Amino acid sequence: MTGSAGQSAGEEAGTLADQAYRAISDRLVTLQIRPGEPINDERIAAGLGFGRTPVREALKRLEHERLIVAYPRRGTFATEVHIADLGHISEVRRRLEPLAAGLAARRAGEADRAALERLLARLADASDAGTDLIRLDMTLHRAIYAATHNPYLEDTLVRYDNLATRIWCLFLDRLPGLAGHVQEHGPLLRAVIDGDAEKAAALAEGHVEGFEKAIRSLI
Repeated sequence: MTGSAGQSAGEEAGTLADQAYRAISDRLVTLQIRPGEPINDERIAAGLGFGRTPVREALKRLEHERLIVAYPRRGTFATEVHIADLGHISEVRRRLEPLAAGLAARRAGEADRAALERLLARLADASDAGTDLIRLDMTLHRAIYAATHNPYLEDTLVRYDNLATRIWCLFLDRLPGLAGHVQEHGPLLRAVIDGDAEKAAALAEGHVEGFEKAIRSLI
């Protein structure tokens, strides 16, 4: 997914596209770019300090991930957030999040476990700070996905976690206990670090079910 530091012009362009993707994705997922808002590649490129080429590459990837949509002769827009999609997204995540947690517990290497330990320390110091907690939640999920060492599963789960997080952000002001939801990752991270695949899978499944239940209680 992410290229190494520029060994060539092609690799450097890929790295810039990855950076643009992460920056734009973050704004879309946390609703800094609101659903339905037009996307102007030139304005975004200027704001990020990138050329238009890496931004356009990033936008193609974001369209594939259903975070933006392009209409002929109308332009490109951030996709709407449809609560009706929650069931479909959760259906996928209930299967794949436990799979990823179990695989991470079995496959995580020394570097993976060290990274997860650092995230545990960050989690212990986390406060109920809205968007910062949302970003920490996303970081925790991505660390587990990376520890599966299955790039196809990782890519798929990042995509669905992004879509779920957009729904979460839509209800952020009405959802109590944001910090508690994020703190649920503590036992999950510990299970992965300890190599307890069965426990990790069960905790991941419970986390997804708890998320869906919390959202449904508001609609």
